[in-house]
Amino acid sequence: MTEQHFYKVALLNSIHDISASDWDELWPDNSPFHRHGFFAALEDSGCTSQESGWKPQHLLLRRGDKVVAAMPLYLKFHSYGEYVFDWAWADAYRRNGLDYYPKLLSAIPFTPATGARIGIANHVDASEVYQHISEFLNHHCQEQGISSWHCLFHREEDRPFWNDQVTLERRGCQFHWVNRGYADFADFLGHFNSRKRKAVRRERQQVRDYHIQLDRLVGKAITKEDWDQFYLHYHTTYLKRSGGTGYLNREFFQALAANLGEQVLMVTAALKGERIASALCLFDENSLYGRYWGCLEEVPGLHFEACYYQGIEFAIEKGLCRFDPGAQGEHKIQRGFEPTLTWSQHWIADPRFSAAIEDFLHRETPGINDYREDCASYLPFRQSD
Repeated sequence: MTEQHFYKVALLNSIHDISASDWDELWPDNSPFHRHGFFAALEDSGCTSQESGWKPQHLLLRRGDKVVAAMPLYLKFHSYGEYVFDWAWADAYRRNGLDYYPKLLSAIPFTPATGARIGIANHVDASEVYQHISEFLNHHCQEQGISSWHCLFHREEDRPFWNDQVTLERRGCQFHWVNRGYADFADFLGHFNSRKRKAVRRERQQVRDYHIQLDRLVGKAITKEDWDQFYLHYHTTYLKRSGGTGYLNREFFQALAANLGEQVLMVTAALKGERIASALCLFDENSLYGRYWGCLEEVPGLHFEACYYQGIEFAIEKGLCRFDPGAQGEHKIQRGFEPTLTWSQHWIADPRFSAAIEDFLHRETPGINDYREDCASYLPFRQSD
């Protein structure tokens, strides 16, 4: 009998059904998006709930009384807030008189940031964990009449474990900044070709010409008034863009400040003493993650300054290896953000749709690879770099 037969699986209806210490010790990278406090902030604010279409179903794997692995998991009733788009798959189900929703989703809600999706205790065989979790999810979906399960934005190094399971791999492309040992921002720009270097300098000078006061606030330096101003900017910007309020509410940001405030970077911008814009990032020992932005007044170049250049400066100062500014945005290329492949896994219960989606992915993947190579040809770095 192999060791995996001693594993037992439980699905939690709330992150509070496991202690913060038991959950967090499974994720030694200290990523803010893996921490118990992040999931608690989402849940306690109502951002992840059955009503919002994100019903918590977090998966625990136990061996005896000990939790040896965990996987953030949600029962989803739509595909909003995921950033790996499967609307066409859902529509194909609808046109054939079948239900695509609910589906099971392992992802960080509203956060297209790459990271581990299974936290595993030390000295536990990872291949057995992946196998047992995959087999459980397959059986659970079939037993409960759930169409599929999906794992989004997992790490490239986890691909061998996922590909040992009967899942379909999908690629995407984002734009990430990589720290190649830069001494400061000027050193980073020094690796650009002359024309692109001058363009960035002009863009930053635009903001200075408006006499914008920029500040980077971290942890306890961020006051309640700063958070209130940030939420005003975030909320107002969503209203202008889409007429909605955004996925996240004031209560979420209040809980984020309380639970993970030490991992928050807030960039603020003031004009004539009045705060007009804010950008919010999270960070750990390795990476900076650009997440949320809002403004009350449009100033040329301010979005790029607050969301990208200030983040790069912060990452260099802190010795962070990379800066993940979020999904989409080819405009990031000329500012030194490199096209980077992302990964997701998909299991479809219906063999007919599984075969059709597999065929689609075989045709989609070469296009993603070509897109990444084409984007790389527009990077601003000198040819010698």
